[in-house]
Amino acid sequence: MKILLPFDGSPLALEAVRFAIRMAADGLNTSVVLANVQEPASLYELMVAHDPLVIEQVSAAAGANTLQAAQALLDAAGLAYETEVASGDPAHTLVDILENYGCDLVVMGASGTSALRSALLGSVSNEVLHAAGVPVMIVKTTEQDSVDTEE
Repeated sequence: MKILLPFDGSPLALEAVRFAIRMAADGLNTSVVLANVQEPASLYELMVAHDPLVIEQVSAAAGANTLQAAQALLDAAGLAYETEVASGDPAHTLVDILENYGCDLVVMGASGTSALRSALLGSVSNEVLHAAGVPVMIVKTTEQDSVDTEE
């Protein structure tokens, strides 16, 4: 089974990586596509940089840097993985990545955004959940984890 693991460097994204590792340790024959999506450059960035190639290189380097923590966990677990750093709308780009790599499952963290913000903007996990043609497992934090991180 090929699992898409979207990774933004957040604690919840790390927990999703740990969950995928636990599934593999429990006997699931799996490989992983570790993906990071960078937001497109702003108009200001385009005006200041003058060269779209520079922005693309900086974006790719930032994405690769973000993936390092997840790669360290996957390496330590001996789990096979591929990486993809892309730029664009996060939810739509993640759906494109899962289709391009032929992933069977998405395992991702869900941030604890408020109901109002989620209703107005839609979270990436919510959009992927509805747009993906494969099962999506949302790894949520427990209330205890939330209390621990606020202290």
